[in-house]
Amino acid sequence: MNQPDYGVLLDDEIWAYMRRSDEFYPPDAVGLTIEDQRAVYNKMSAAFHQTQPDGVQTWDVTFGGVPCRRYEVGTSDITVVYYHGGGFVVGGLASHDDVCAEICAGTGYRVISVDYGLAPEVIFPGCFNDAYGAFQAIAAEYAGGIVLVGDSAGGNLAAAVAHHARGRIDGRIKGQVLIYPGLGGDPEQGSYVRHANAPQLTVADMAFYQQVRSGGEPPKGDPRYAPLHATDFTGLPPSVMITAECDPLSSDGEAYRDAVLAAGGQAIWVEEPGLVHGYLRARVMSQKAAVSFDRILRAISALGAGDW
Repeated sequence: MNQPDYGVLLDDEIWAYMRRSDEFYPPDAVGLTIEDQRAVYNKMSAAFHQTQPDGVQTWDVTFGGVPCRRYEVGTSDITVVYYHGGGFVVGGLASHDDVCAEICAGTGYRVISVDYGLAPEVIFPGCFNDAYGAFQAIAAEYAGGIVLVGDSAGGNLAAAVAHHARGRIDGRIKGQVLIYPGLGGDPEQGSYVRHANAPQLTVADMAFYQQVRSGGEPPKGDPRYAPLHATDFTGLPPSVMITAECDPLSSDGEAYRDAVLAAGGQAIWVEEPGLVHGYLRARVMSQKAAVSFDRILRAISALGAGDW
């Protein structure tokens, strides 16, 4: 398969964003030590961090023994549980602080960001256990509906929580919004092949993160690790998958949509043209990323309101 021409597919705004991103988090960052990867990722996140919207209040709290950050702009019956990206290796409450604050301001919903344990200190299933344990405690604390949201690795966790919650916490999850998630799709098809060497994330990068996350050989057939490895997709909440065209993970959104629809559920997949993995951070530099972030906010709002 011919390699895509990213000079054509990506516009000047995205190239400018990627150059700025690479100043802090270079394309070969996976070659650094884990400690150094986290340091450069944190610097990059701080460089792109936006001012908190007016009216949003935050508290650092703990749910299920997991550090979390709560955002509120007023009273709400809906709680958004947010899982950040970072390959299960980098990221935390600070890296996605502004995104969560803007989701809170844009929807009016309570947002709780979950600081699950990172690999290699916490290997699978530790990160999932943190994600689900925090979710259980949040559901016990707040009686209203819940919308699960996550980007990249966090999209994986959000979907894994939605799968595991069936039969345990029924009727509470109003929907899930998965932003360029890694769900364990077929690595020999679609975007995995076409965009294997895409800017911002490559298949080789993904293999590194999987090895660190699993502590060796990734498990097979475990939907807590890879939601697309599930054998049952019935009973899942309404699902919105939003992916980037120039991202090896894009086909996961399509495959997950198809699996949910085939099981009789509700699902939509949107592939954003001309965008790359991690583009949430580009929303103030790229019109395309800004439009997509607005789409994400509207999806969260609609699911929380029960408006499919």
